[in-house]
Amino acid sequence: MNTIQDAGGVTDESNESKGLDLLKFPAVKAVMKSKYFPKVFQIPVAAVFGLIGYELLAGPSSAHENPGTALMWVLWWPLIPILFLFVGRFWCAICPFATLSDFVQKLVGVNRPVPAFLKKYGIWIIDASFIAITWADHVFGIVSSPWGSGILLLLITFAVIVSGAFFQRRTFCRYLCFLGGLSGNYARTGMIALRANTDICQTCQAKAACFNGTEKAPACPLFMFPRTMDSNANCTLCANCIKNCPNDAITLTLRPPTKELWFIKTPKIEESFLAMAIMGIVIIQNVTMLEIWEQILTTVEKFTGITNTAVIFTVVFALGVTLPVALLTLSAKIAATKNSENWFKNFARFGYALIPLDIAGHVAHNLFHLLAEGKSIYYSVASIFGGNASGPAAIVGNGTIRIIQFVILALGLWGSLYTARRITFRRYSAPNIQRATLKPYVVLIGSLTALNVGLFLLPMAHRM
Repeated sequence: MNTIQDAGGVTDESNESKGLDLLKFPAVKAVMKSKYFPKVFQIPVAAVFGLIGYELLAGPSSAHENPGTALMWVLWWPLIPILFLFVGRFWCAICPFATLSDFVQKLVGVNRPVPAFLKKYGIWIIDASFIAITWADHVFGIVSSPWGSGILLLLITFAVIVSGAFFQRRTFCRYLCFLGGLSGNYARTGMIALRANTDICQTCQAKAACFNGTEKAPACPLFMFPRTMDSNANCTLCANCIKNCPNDAITLTLRPPTKELWFIKTPKIEESFLAMAIMGIVIIQNVTMLEIWEQILTTVEKFTGITNTAVIFTVVFALGVTLPVALLTLSAKIAATKNSENWFKNFARFGYALIPLDIAGHVAHNLFHLLAEGKSIYYSVASIFGGNASGPAAIVGNGTIRIIQFVILALGLWGSLYTARRITFRRYSAPNIQRATLKPYVVLIGSLTALNVGLFLLPMAHRM
């Protein structure tokens, strides 16, 4: 018989070794408790994004010459998933849109409660908006058009202002931001975890100061209560709770990457769906940037008679996003025949195991642009100050880039296989059930890795 270890499906993470608490170091603790943290990062980041927005809307119309395009899509976008891996959602603490939301809220905010609809369906709105923005990029050329990228920033700015004016805290960041959804999933692999010592919290008389805020620092911007928090998904490491806690009950520990994925207590199908959708999006991004993409379009036109490129891409895009979702569904249904849980629960639980490979594919794809076009950042930014620098855009050669990509994919493969194994062995006790459950997910992870390897072996076009 299949034995489930506990009703929630996992053993509580509190039973595991917590690792090194960084707040034990006086220098780290002083930084986190400082009134200048994270403001010292927010101000320069807001200034840089202000420059990016200005250049996108008022600078050169050619993406190749526009500093805003280089800074946004060749530098920031490739680096952001790496940041999630090392420090979780810290970007969200210093994001210029979050800073703008705080400012608007202080100025004109009416602080209405978050609508129940957003609390329930916000993640699905995030899923849909992420897919829609990626589709629009290819159909309308957002990335390749400085003006298009500028309009995207303006639309996000408008949504942030409206949210900050009407709703409490950072409602937009928690329930509506497409990048917030991505960072929430990726932050689960983060190597730094903020938690609370529940033994100390049980005797606390401060009326949830960590959640509600004090004169020292505002309330938790993403509505998290450290005492009950068991995930990095909605923690920005803003340190508000560290400043507000009167008992020093907060810990900031180092942990192995992906560890949180082994202990998901309440897996959510929408988060697993987002992981698989992003996997599909990265695959599509790879396909459309291959030098053979035009040949693919010509072949489709020849056999279907469809000449509208937008229509062809929409079909290919839908198939690409659907493929990983369908493959996980198939794997979940096969596993469900062996472990006495329905495929829906299997899908929700094991979708998290794909996140390490998801990040690896995303980082490997984005690093191509950074390493193959990185010097264009210097050339275009120098033009702001009257410079006239030019030359090859590549930082390293294609051979070196491929080696780096394959190393990253190998790490993602290992991370996903190990995570799937940990989830399986903690959930089921019978060896035959463990093997039967794990097998379809191993095949799925291996297949998606092979697909990514095949795509990275092909010549890829540059973004700029």
